Amino acid sequence: MDLALSPTDENFRAEVRRFLDEKLTSDLREAGKRTGGVLTDPPATAKWHKALFEKGWIAPAWPKEYGGPGWTEMQRYIFASECMTAHAPILANFGTRMCGPVLMKFGSPEQKAFYLPRILAGDDYWCQGYSEPGSGSDLASLQMKAVRDGDHYVLNGTKIWTTHAHFANRMFCLVRTAQGTKPQEGITFLLLETKTPGFEVRPIITMAGDHEVNQCFFDNVRVPVANRVGEEGQGWTIAKYLLEFERGNAYAAALQAKFKAVKQAAAIERHDGAALAADEQFARKLVEMDIELQGLMMTEHRVMSQLAQGQNPGPASSLLKARGTEMSQRLTELGIEALAFYIAPFEPEARKQGANVKPVTPDHGLVFMPQYLNTRAATIYGGSSEVQRNIMSKLILGF
Repeated sequence: MDLALSPTDENFRAEVRRFLDEKLTSDLREAGKRTGGVLTDPPATAKWHKALFEKGWIAPAWPKEYGGPGWTEMQRYIFASECMTAHAPILANFGTRMCGPVLMKFGSPEQKAFYLPRILAGDDYWCQGYSEPGSGSDLASLQMKAVRDGDHYVLNGTKIWTTHAHFANRMFCLVRTAQGTKPQEGITFLLLETKTPGFEVRPIITMAGDHEVNQCFFDNVRVPVANRVGEEGQGWTIAKYLLEFERGNAYAAALQAKFKAVKQAAAIERHDGAALAADEQFARKLVEMDIELQGLMMTEHRVMSQLAQGQNPGPASSLLKARGTEMSQRLTELGIEALAFYIAPFEPEARKQGANVKPVTPDHGLVFMPQYLNTRAATIYGGSSEVQRNIMSKLILGF
């Protein structure tokens, strides 16, 4: 496979790099570097969102008719790769990558006209209400009830592991409006405002000391029927469509940036009087990871080629999700090995934006331990590795 970029794509990459050099200020880069979880916290993300929106690049996958740049699959890949390499803040993409595409396909004209411009402009900060206690990978078993009462649904129940719900002013969620013969039946997709009476957010602090996820409680929360996307009971179809965007098809760009950080740390950290990178066993692990990353990147390029031709990637999306998240876990393990005893300090305050706390951990490895702890969940959310292997087995082997 020829991985060389075309002249057009080379010019596009140069344009992206010029933009990043101009707009990605030192404080934004620092916020990106210190992100130990899945997403960077506001206010850095608000500033970065505004810069991308003004450029017309905030929604790389959106078609031009809805305000997107109309990029090719390769241009999107280049943009993501360059942003990760430059340590851009990691934006919450629940609006641009998940809710937006769902509204484009299933939303009413009124919903599209109201929500899509607000998503682009950053007027709304969205979160995803899917998982419940006991209904994570088995999402079809969700039990949060929505009972029709005139022009409203009345919601009672709870959602858990709700990323950035404490920042969000809106949520898209799955609720149970009926009990069907199959668990996938009777599920409906709703949009709601988090300031609605009866809605409560309680923080869940991660092992790394970060407030990234939450549990949300619904006590007679009234949601207008006009906020339903699609038909009542169509939620499972919509949820499957959204998962295609949540799982995505590009992991190599982010992994390459993390791999570079681990290699830099190995060149600095010492082992038996020499750089760790010179240690034969550790060097072998780096080479093995490099080979696997190249293989993942080539697979992603193959999938991008299929998408560009209008083809469905099929089981390849499950392959990429499983491989990408498992490699991410192993890569963070290499980072932990490189830092040795520096993994011990618990320093969540030192990673906060604008912090004046001097960390004990060297700057080149400050986020290694938080990322290691955070990625333990990567093979669960968005469809566990076990689920992905079942999908591959069914689609490829026939059982």
